Amino acid sequence: MHPLPKLLALAALLAASAARADPGYYVVTAYDNEGLRAVDLRYWSVKREGRPERIWPEVGFSYGVTSRWTTGLLYSLIGPSNWDVEPSSLNWQNDVLLTQGEWPFDLALHTNLIRQIGDVGGGSRYALEYGPVLQTDVGRTQINTNLFFERSLDGGEDAKPIQLKYQWQVRYRWKPLMDFGLQGFGELGRWDRWADGGQQSHRAGPALFGHLDLGKGSDSRNALLYQAAYLLGTVYAKRGSMFTLRVQYTF
Repeated sequence: MHPLPKLLALAALLAASAARADPGYYVVTAYDNEGLRAVDLRYWSVKREGRPERIWPEVGFSYGVTSRWTTGLLYSLIGPSNWDVEPSSLNWQNDVLLTQGEWPFDLALHTNLIRQIGDVGGGSRYALEYGPVLQTDVGRTQINTNLFFERSLDGGEDAKPIQLKYQWQVRYRWKPLMDFGLQGFGELGRWDRWADGGQQSHRAGPALFGHLDLGKGSDSRNALLYQAAYLLGTVYAKRGSMFTLRVQYTF
């Protein structure tokens, strides 16, 4: 695919604080996964200045229903340590490809229905995350830019206004076992009236990717995929860091 100037400009500009920033932060990508099943193990942590670390272990399963539609469920836990976690949320994610090579970039629609199942402290128990997923290649470099809106579905006077979040990723394809790149995430506040700069959240850092083929033959779907990233910047509008790790088994 060819580079898209507007997409690159937006990725350069995206270098806010959600109520719980849950589920985890992993860049959504646009692929044809027809017939592909995946078991997904995720782990991410947040460390803010002056606050104890919080971790989110997660497990999920996804399936490529068609060449354009992939659906999956993700169960998320939260806690102060690996041995002290409690249920956090159940998420139903759907990604639908709107283009398949006819444009200089791939475009998909991402939706994620979030059901909080833990103690939300009086906050929203149902939320919907949705927005465009943009992906293009420049030589061996893959570029992703995603803009997501998050809307409370509980209604009522206490309903949180629609929030705007972003993701971006630059990935250089080096070797099957190790690609490297950068990732960034942030929350900007209300979609129609961004929060003041000091109340927004932005973080970015290095990322590693790779996959190991486990089956025989070039068309085998059995593989182990991984990605990890360490991000620095602001989390919930305070200085902090995030670590993310994701391992997928596909078959």
